[in-house]
Amino acid sequence: MALSRPARFLLFFLAILLIAGLAGLSRDWWLAAIGRALIHDDGPAKADIAVVLAGDYWGNRIVKAGELVHLGYVPAALVSGPSGFYGQYECQPAIAYAVRQGSKAEWFIPFPNNARSTQEEASAILPELHRRNAHLMLLVTSDYHTRRALRIFRRTERKMGGGMQIRAVAAPDEEFHPDSWWQSRQGRKVAFMEWTKTLAEAVGL
Repeated sequence: MALSRPARFLLFFLAILLIAGLAGLSRDWWLAAIGRALIHDDGPAKADIAVVLAGDYWGNRIVKAGELVHLGYVPAALVSGPSGFYGQYECQPAIAYAVRQGSKAEWFIPFPNNARSTQEEASAILPELHRRNAHLMLLVTSDYHTRRALRIFRRTERKMGGGMQIRAVAAPDEEFHPDSWWQSRQGRKVAFMEWTKTLAEAVGL
């Protein structure tokens, strides 16, 4: 026998409540999955050069690159440095910070540029790496930025007709922790912005 309209509405309402309850009980699991989905970490390996992307004002990216040089994975790290950083290119204070943390200045290659996005960084940096005859690079960036940055660099490399191999190496971030990002305002901002950029890229914006 067919259910009456009020009965169908009641069942629909109860189903919504059940779904909402299950989502609430499993919240920590699926929110952590959202955070972890942003990360792609290939880990370090012997390579021709490391590349430090701009945009980390805590210094974790360049410190990670210094560790890669120190441990012998790469002979040097090229440091992207867009302009407009208090009258400097970002690579300048970044390298100075790494030196204060114990790295050697000669480990780093400053690369001043005017990029305003990861795509623009890729378009500026990859020709320089080809000029340096690099065949395998380590792309060093914040953990939440690794998957999107790697995708952009690999796609740009293919469009350029090159065969360079690119590995992502994740640096920790002060404000984003994949398993608890929703518990802080800054973590929520980082996740929102990165997912917004990821979705915009997916639709070609």
